[in-house]
Amino acid sequence: MHEWTMKMWHSLQSLALCVLLALLVNHCQGTRQGQDLKCGACRAMVDEMEWAISQVDPNKMIQTGSFRIKPDGSQSIREVPLARSEGNLLELMEEVCERMKDYGERLDPTTSRETYERVTSRNGKPMDLSEAKLDSRVTSSLKFACETIVEQYEDEIIEFFAHETDNVKDKLCSKRTDLCDHALQIPHDEL
Repeated sequence: MHEWTMKMWHSLQSLALCVLLALLVNHCQGTRQGQDLKCGACRAMVDEMEWAISQVDPNKMIQTGSFRIKPDGSQSIREVPLARSEGNLLELMEEVCERMKDYGERLDPTTSRETYERVTSRNGKPMDLSEAKLDSRVTSSLKFACETIVEQYEDEIIEFFAHETDNVKDKLCSKRTDLCDHALQIPHDEL
């Protein structure tokens, strides 16, 4: 009877270990999916912001600063490009997450991670959607992640888009916010 009890005890320990391992793997996959979603939302948001900025006439300027007259009679007004002005950036940030409906999910075969790519063309050209998963659950999750990022990192987004033009995706999404800390090797795609 004692031998049977020991075998049963070892079986229960093995079963408990298997269940624990399965839960751990499931948790890690959920964490990784969450990382992929946040990273994808950040990268898509940057793409959409860069595209929207590129659509504004680069010659349009806006006056910023104080319109008060100083004791010496001068004003501290300066002209900045409208496209990268704080007011324009704030306006773009209010609507950028709505464009997440234009994205689908795709499993990257080399990294086995979820990526998010535009599935509707801006210029009407057909796109290859063979590997993209088009799902309202995906777009609503991506939109929610985008809204959270815009809310949490508003100052950083404005800072980067007002002053930076090169590698904003990596600088903002990977280095500054750590939303894509796993993704420094993600290829740079073109607009």
